Amino acid sequence: MSTTSPALPSELWQLGKPRPDKPVSFRRLALLRNAVQQTRKHGPWVWPKHPVIFISDPHADAAAFEASLRAAGCIDGAARLTSFGRSCRIIIGGDCLDKGPSNIQMLRSLKTLIDTDANVTVLAGNHDIRLLLGLQSLRLPRTLEHEHLFLRMGPKVVPLLSEIFEHDLGGNIPANTPDERTCKLRLHPRDNWEHVFAENFRQQLSSEALEREIRGIGKKRERFAAACAQANLSWRAVYATAMRSIELFLEPAGEFAWFFQDMKLFARDGSFLFVHAGLDDEMASQLGRMPLEVINHRFQQAMLEQPFQCYFGPLANSLRTKYRASNLPLTQDGVMQAHQAGIYAVVHGHRNRLNGQRLMLRQGLIHIEADITLDRHSRRKEGLNGLGVGLTLIEPNGRVVGYSNDYPRAKVFQPHALLNRTVSHHAAQQERLPA
Repeated sequence: MSTTSPALPSELWQLGKPRPDKPVSFRRLALLRNAVQQTRKHGPWVWPKHPVIFISDPHADAAAFEASLRAAGCIDGAARLTSFGRSCRIIIGGDCLDKGPSNIQMLRSLKTLIDTDANVTVLAGNHDIRLLLGLQSLRLPRTLEHEHLFLRMGPKVVPLLSEIFEHDLGGNIPANTPDERTCKLRLHPRDNWEHVFAENFRQQLSSEALEREIRGIGKKRERFAAACAQANLSWRAVYATAMRSIELFLEPAGEFAWFFQDMKLFARDGSFLFVHAGLDDEMASQLGRMPLEVINHRFQQAMLEQPFQCYFGPLANSLRTKYRASNLPLTQDGVMQAHQAGIYAVVHGHRNRLNGQRLMLRQGLIHIEADITLDRHSRRKEGLNGLGVGLTLIEPNGRVVGYSNDYPRAKVFQPHALLNRTVSHHAAQQERLPA
């Protein structure tokens, strides 16, 4: 996709891995059609009244984020909101921070967009919440539940810490910062943390989740230290930066206090549920039993008051799950509850893709995977060139369109058309779509 291209060829969106050079798989189309038929047993699809733009996982690449907004037609070359931008809803699917080259600029770009009175919803991502928990752990009483949460942020948060150290502290460690050894002790869990944690939380966490948590912290001890050393950050510098970050993000007058205050776990528009990662049975049930505003409020409250319990429970599973054995399960019962609640498709990020968006079924529930690897650091590691640009557009006329500059065509999903015509070569013919 090019931000200057007036039109893109398109293709019928199939399940699974995109195959731009292979013919349409009618088996895949039949599976998708069957999934759409199952939703229709609970009523017709409800489409947004206004266009919805979903951009997920910018990971601190402000240039890629702004380029995607321009490609959507939401802002112009001077980053001013366009008439289309004013008419649509913009949902940011989480993971605004870490990894990328410009954390501070990313936050400021997002705030500028919000301040233009654009209709913006910011969803929580696991990287965003890891930052929140890591900073909170330095303000809360030191307990077994919390003492590993700063280190749990891992090496991917080091670019953010480096930026704050340079921009807000001027590269200087305040004189009142404790000595190197004290700072390291305050940032790290106790030496025998793995053993004590395992003994105390066997009843609260599944064996898979417990093992994964302990193994992960073991790896992050070394990787975090190595990343800090590479960035020329001593433990004193890291601690001083963490204290400054608390002021910026958690104090009411902080420049970025709005970021966590306005964050949501879920957004919904018509038959579409927007979340960072996915669903499990408990959250599917809750979505059918209570208003979305109540669930979002409970999430915000739990993250502030019971961060550990929340992070390993159903609420935070929605921003962490990759549908592994260590995650809370989504079964066919959960899918049925989602369908009964009128949720027919889950639009999410979290699982980065290299060929644009991907359409998947999870226990029969349609998932639109929309993390297209925007940030330059991830793209370099994945062998992708240049700036990531892309978005997922949900139109009031009954179309979902996935755009990415890593895929040669726009992908088009039309549930109504899929049901009301025979899947044929004619249905798979390319058409011209506005960029």
